[in-house]
Amino acid sequence: MTADTQNDAPSFLNLLDPAAASQDETPRPLTEAVRLERVIILVNPLSGGVGAQAADEAAALLAVYPLQAEVVVLEGARIPDQIGEALEARPDVLFILAGDGTARSVAARAGSDGPLIAPLPGGTMNMLPKALYGTGDWKKALRLALEEGAPLAVAGGEVEGEAFYCAAILGSPALWAPAREAIREGKLKMAWTYARRALKKAFSGRVRYALDGSERERAEALVLISPLISKAMDKCDGLEAAAMNTADAAQAFRLAAHALFDDWRQDPTVTTRGARRIEVEARSRIPAVIDGEPMLLGREAAVRFLPRAFMALAPKPPAGEDRV
Repeated sequence: MTADTQNDAPSFLNLLDPAAASQDETPRPLTEAVRLERVIILVNPLSGGVGAQAADEAAALLAVYPLQAEVVVLEGARIPDQIGEALEARPDVLFILAGDGTARSVAARAGSDGPLIAPLPGGTMNMLPKALYGTGDWKKALRLALEEGAPLAVAGGEVEGEAFYCAAILGSPALWAPAREAIREGKLKMAWTYARRALKKAFSGRVRYALDGSERERAEALVLISPLISKAMDKCDGLEAAAMNTADAAQAFRLAAHALFDDWRQDPTVTTRGARRIEVEARSRIPAVIDGEPMLLGREAAVRFLPRAFMALAPKPPAGEDRV
């Protein structure tokens, strides 16, 4: 195994040969569902869930498997080019240990014809990795993919050029997403701060939406959930479209409580149905959370269902802990 660790070369490529694994380590078995001979792992040590030692730790983990692996450290402005180079190399599987946005970008660029993609939990919310592997521990997810993974077609959606594979929240309740994540991490004070901000902005304007060419309806927010994590979608034939229709702060608070603690579909202000084409508009720019990434869309947005957005290396069925 070779590694460039010089201070003036923060980006390096580790070539891991199975023969270089420690003689004290018994080679771990690889999945029989797909042939794995060469893999690449992209590591961003600056991501919140990664750390400075992650590249070396990944190299050590991969060294005990009978395959050739490359560990690539991502560096700032070069990240788009490095992603492109990794995709062009056509490995049997491309792992991503980085933030949620990077994982989403790699999956989108790979598409349905690219190499198998395995997004490991290296970000803040880790929605896609948790849906696929059921864990927030990237080392466990890596082993699970290598030892139990199989090719899995992942469906998703696309809104104004932004791909999503778990969920997109369009409208002011998108601001509840940070509060929910803070609750799950036990950061109650931070969750309360986020919740107060969301309530203040909850009635800044409703969205109008149309599902599959139907008549336009109004809602406080529209939540579009992929079949990967939706508890309500038995078939991979569309996105679950959940319309939230709160009328005042009391209803908003009740719905937020459902979203944080139990099945929000039971709330009377929520209606859900499947859709493949969705059009959304509002009087002002639409706040959104796309797979955990907050952003502002334009005043109009078009969403389409992607039945085979990319191919993942994951257990079948996915181990997802974050089904909603």
